[in-house]
Amino acid sequence: MATDFTAEISHLRSTFSQIEAVTDPASLKARIGELEAQASVPDLWDDQENAQAVTSQLSQANAELERLERMGARIDDLEVLVEMAVEADDAETLAEADAELEGLKKDLSAMEVRTLMTGEWDERDAVVTIRSGAGGVDAADFAAMLLRMYLRWAERHGHATKVLDTSYAEEAGLKSATFEVSAPYAFGTLSVEAGTHRLVRISPFDNQGRRQTSFAAVEVIPLIESTDHIDVPEGDIKVDVFRSSGPGGQSVNTTDSAVRITHLPSGIVVSMQDEKSQIQNRAAAMRVLQSRLLLLKKEEEAAQKKELAGDIKASWGDQMRSYVLQPYQMVKDLRTEHESGNPSAVFDGDIDAFIDAGIRWRRGGAA
Repeated sequence: MATDFTAEISHLRSTFSQIEAVTDPASLKARIGELEAQASVPDLWDDQENAQAVTSQLSQANAELERLERMGARIDDLEVLVEMAVEADDAETLAEADAELEGLKKDLSAMEVRTLMTGEWDERDAVVTIRSGAGGVDAADFAAMLLRMYLRWAERHGHATKVLDTSYAEEAGLKSATFEVSAPYAFGTLSVEAGTHRLVRISPFDNQGRRQTSFAAVEVIPLIESTDHIDVPEGDIKVDVFRSSGPGGQSVNTTDSAVRITHLPSGIVVSMQDEKSQIQNRAAAMRVLQSRLLLLKKEEEAAQKKELAGDIKASWGDQMRSYVLQPYQMVKDLRTEHESGNPSAVFDGDIDAFIDAGIRWRRGGAA
């Protein structure tokens, strides 16, 4: 069936107009002007943290404006390409236009999802923690599979990642792992991955080849910035130092450089062993602890507001996604109903469709 380019391009323009209305290019240009003025101040780098924040915001704003302008130009170019192909009755050029149309739909959908991320911390970097749950060694192996999945997803998008802490299970896999994703809107994007994940498969660790169900929990928090204010009195924390664990041979395994901080009032525990220095690990652990305390504070405030408003609806179930490898192959999100029949691709980081569906579901849009 021939593509109705007129209708398709009209739909693209309508969607793009909605994105522009939310993004507001005029305000974005004004913001860029303000940031450029700040960045041109001679003594900018006297305060390195502020300078990095200004230059980072300027880079992100310029990239956002460039994306908008490039998308508008691509839609215009597609319209011209179609007109030329129709006039010349050129089937090869029409096929090229068809391919570009599909690419535009995909890229425009991604831009549309970005406009749905308007939460207070959605623009922040993310700190993700994966913990094995019920299911013994299979759960520990599942936690390792999820860690690889998220790191592969980040690699596909060119996002910088840093594994901050890993706690290895005795037989195989991980008890827990914490890593940081540095990218614009990393928290807004990955926050929909928080929850309980379930794996069903024939256990490779069961000599009788029985089917095993195992669970892993994913926690996603925004990374705090220097401008955030969370005071943590020294009397509220307990600091333990220990030798880093993991594969041998690294210098981090030869000294007591790993740090575990326990926040006594809340019971939150943060371990850090990525850095070689105890001082560096303590600083990194405090940053993650402050991020968790900041999120906890906001969650308590939100819960109080909901209670006052009489809103008692639960927004997230404990079990949010199932990965079934036996007796059939299926990955299904239980909130959005989005599913894939290719678990191998999903575990290799192909989770964009699940994330997009989750963001739309969270904002009440069509998944």
